[in-house]
Amino acid sequence: MNVSPSKENILKRIRLALATETPVPFPQREPAAVVPALNQDIEVEFAERFAALEGKFIYCINRQELAFQLGSLIRKMNWEKVFCVEEVLKPAIEAVIGDRLFNEDLSKADVSITGCECLVARTGSIVLSAAQTDGRTASVYAPIHVCVAFTSQLVYDIGDAFQQIKNRHGDRFPSLVSFATGPSRTADIEKTLVVGVHGPKEVYLLLVEG
Repeated sequence: MNVSPSKENILKRIRLALATETPVPFPQREPAAVVPALNQDIEVEFAERFAALEGKFIYCINRQELAFQLGSLIRKMNWEKVFCVEEVLKPAIEAVIGDRLFNEDLSKADVSITGCECLVARTGSIVLSAAQTDGRTASVYAPIHVCVAFTSQLVYDIGDAFQQIKNRHGDRFPSLVSFATGPSRTADIEKTLVVGVHGPKEVYLLLVEG
């Protein structure tokens, strides 16, 4: 293949540049951290970030307080149809609300209660996956999402979240991992921010010590 003289000159300059070592412009300068360091308790960091995104945060000292806070919240908000299909959560919820547990049609539920894979403190995000029972839909289709999580599920950054999921599931990595960062919102409609268009309009997080 014939190469024009001008193109050959360009290629020569590229080869020369790649072969020549370029000195570091500021050799004494410490590299800047890509992710800022955590400078407070990870629970506080998450709570502040989550609340700043209009999430509603409730801290529970133990499982007994979780049952009390969850029951009080359901009664206060007058939720009649409470959707939950995660086996680890259903017994506690049934003990609080009895026959108001509603697992027939998610689209008709008042609220959906789920667990999560982990919580990302730096962004105030809830990490969910398809490995959870009905993990693809339960946190999205109901108008209100309540997530129950434990302090042991807190990680600082997104990379830590993926590592925790990998440690938990090994070779069976979930087919879907989603990051829920506050209530659903969009500004597509005449550039006006609207909450609850593509997902829940309210998100509650009950964080349990342990």
